[in-house]
Order: sequence, then C-alpha cells, then structure tokens
Amino acid sequence: MSEFEVSGILGLLVKVIRIDLENLTVHYRMHEGQAGRVSGLSNLENIRVGDVLILGSNGWEQAPDDVWNESRSVAVVRKVIDDGDSFIVDTEMRLKTIKNPMGIDASAGNTIEYNEYDGALRVISATPIRSNSLGQETEVEDIRKEYLWDPKSLGAGFSDFGGYPHVKERARELIETQLERRGKLEKIGARPVKGVLFTGLPGTGKTHLARIIAKESGADFFLVSGPSIVSKWVGSSEDNLRKIFEAAADSKSGKAIIFFDEIDSVAERRGGDSHESSRKLVAQFLTLMDGFDDSGKNVVVIAATNRVESLDPALTRPGRFDWEIDFGLPNRQDRLEILQVRASQLETSDELPLEDVAVLTDGWSAAELTAIWTEAALVAAGDDREAISPEDLAMAYERVARRPRRELVKENAE
Repeated sequence: MSEFEVSGILGLLVKVIRIDLENLTVHYRMHEGQAGRVSGLSNLENIRVGDVLILGSNGWEQAPDDVWNESRSVAVVRKVIDDGDSFIVDTEMRLKTIKNPMGIDASAGNTIEYNEYDGALRVISATPIRSNSLGQETEVEDIRKEYLWDPKSLGAGFSDFGGYPHVKERARELIETQLERRGKLEKIGARPVKGVLFTGLPGTGKTHLARIIAKESGADFFLVSGPSIVSKWVGSSEDNLRKIFEAAADSKSGKAIIFFDEIDSVAERRGGDSHESSRKLVAQFLTLMDGFDDSGKNVVVIAATNRVESLDPALTRPGRFDWEIDFGLPNRQDRLEILQVRASQLETSDELPLEDVAVLTDGWSAAELTAIWTEAALVAAGDDREAISPEDLAMAYERVARRPRRELVKENAE
C-alpha cells in the first residue's frame, strides 16, 4: 500500500464510497480494490462520496484529484433497473449491469462514464456515443472507395464466360430489359426487377458472371462480401448497408449493380434463437430492398449463395429477389466451352485434348477446371517452355484430380 503526504499528514490514499452519518463512519476503497472503514473523523460534514482522502494518525486531508489515477469507461444506458439503483449498459462488446451508488440521473439512450469500482460517475451525453462515430464516420465516398470496382477489372464480357447458355441468356435479358431499357418498363407501367439471386455450389462462376453483367451494361459495380459489412459495433452494419445503397443510387453512370457475395451471412433466416443484431440487419436489408427504387435510380441487386435454404423467406419472395438463377455443375458441353475459353487466352502448342478432359471431369466445377490451366502453366514453365503442350495438360489434369474432393460439395449436389 502506498503512503502519501498532504499538508503534513502522511497516510493512506483512499476513495470515499459511503458515509454513515448515524455511526459517524466513512467507508472507503483503496487503490488496489480493498475496502475499509474509519470512525471518529472530524469535520465529517465536509466529506462527500467520491472524495479522495489521505487518512493518517493525525486526521484526514483532501487529496488532489490527479493522484487517484483510475481507468474509466464509456457505455450507453439500455435500461434503468431497481428504480435507478443500477443500469444495464451496452459497452459495444457486451451488455453488463453497473451500479449507481451516487444516484446519477440517467435514462435509456444516455451515454455515461463509469468505472468498475464506483459504478456510474456522470452523464456525458444525452444521446448514444459510439467509438466508431468519433471522427470515423463512413461517408458515401468512403463506401465507393471500398466497394466500387474499377471498370477495367471487370473482365472481357460474355466471351470470357464459357458454358451455361441458359444462364447467359437470362443475364443478357437482365441487361437489356432492366438496365438498358428501364425507361420502357416505366412507360409500360411495369415494376422493374429489383433483385436477382444466383444460387449454386462454390466455384460455378456466380461472381464472375455478375462482373460480366456490369461490364456489358456499363453499370457501376459494387462488390460486397457479406461478412465484410457485418461489424462488431451495434448499428454500424445497418449503417454500412444503407450507405452502399445510397452510393449505388447516386452512381454517375445512372445505373448500378450491387452484388452481395455470401448473402446468407447478411440475411440469414430469422428465428427464436437469432441474435438481435442479426434480426436488425435483416430488417434493414428488407427495408432497403423495398424502398431503394423509389428515387427512380436504375439499381439492380444481385446476390449469390450456396445456402439458399438458410436465407430469410421474406427476402426471397417476389418483389425483392424476383429472379433466381441456378448455377448447377457444368455438363460435358459446358466443361468443354469453359476449357476452350481459357485455352484461347493462353499460349499453347499442338492440338490439346480438350474434349477428352471435358469427358473425364464429370462433376467438376468451373473453378476446378480453371485450376487445370494453372497447373499446366506451372508444368510448362518448370520445363523452361513458353507454351502449354498436350502432355502438360494431361499432367495438370492428374494433379487436380488427385486433390481431395470435399464431401460437402457432394452433399450439396444431391
């Protein structure tokens, strides 16, 4: 225990936590957390709860405030309990109960200062203050920098997407009717498609096609990975979501696509065991889907998931996601076209056995087929050659075929 000297009194540094006038006793706490009490002090009427004192054999003396260094925290009051004796507060990490021995007059929504020993100390704001709202506001321009893709990085177009003719046909229809001829739909009096849901296994080209749609249509493309907007700060996720829609509606090109990858992480099915923050995020997403086209802006939401059954049913009903395009595993003709598209972009020698590889790769995804070309290029470069040969392709196929196949893919495919 540390001793201090003030006005000639050498003694113990303590903080007053309660005054018992009836028994002329002062209860205190030492800096290490231990509690104690002392009786018989003179001028007891001059001592207040929260005062820092030096207690010595010759009496007591008020100590300077700066000698009592103690960590303080800030939290938002969520509920007042026990007629104001305690508060339930939101520390942005968790809810906790803190005591209110000094009788601080606070109500729900106030921001208070507190410490672990003394409880509530004072009200510092009548409204909620959060760490991410102090000089770190996420403005629409910041949203553009984080989520808006450079048009040059969107790809070549439909010529860069092999296979899936029915999917590409639907994508072209989306471009022509929803993005390029939106005015015609409005004159007819029809309600434009707000959202399109891409479903299917991982690696089947959902994100790739979304970028191509943006490239072909000339629309601004906002790529949002679902987990990236889910913030640990209560309320921030909803704010990020709202600003993404605002940025899209204000696109300079006059049309925009918001693509949500892993949408199931943002709009998971609500239930009795759902976390409150998750329910709020889904509710905000539904509100934005219902109202974002009121401004007359040409915005289409595309979302991808390989867990469509986990989405909240309110999101997948017509009027929000009107279209659902399924990306199954590619058939033999699809696989051949996927291989041909990539082969046309590489240096090759002799005639490659693409049809044979297409037959051998039954059940493979587009991503797995693309991996063959990566391995083939490594084999060729390792042999100090500048073009892929049929032997390189065969060896590459064997390498990829030996990779472990995940059971999850098989289960989802059934």
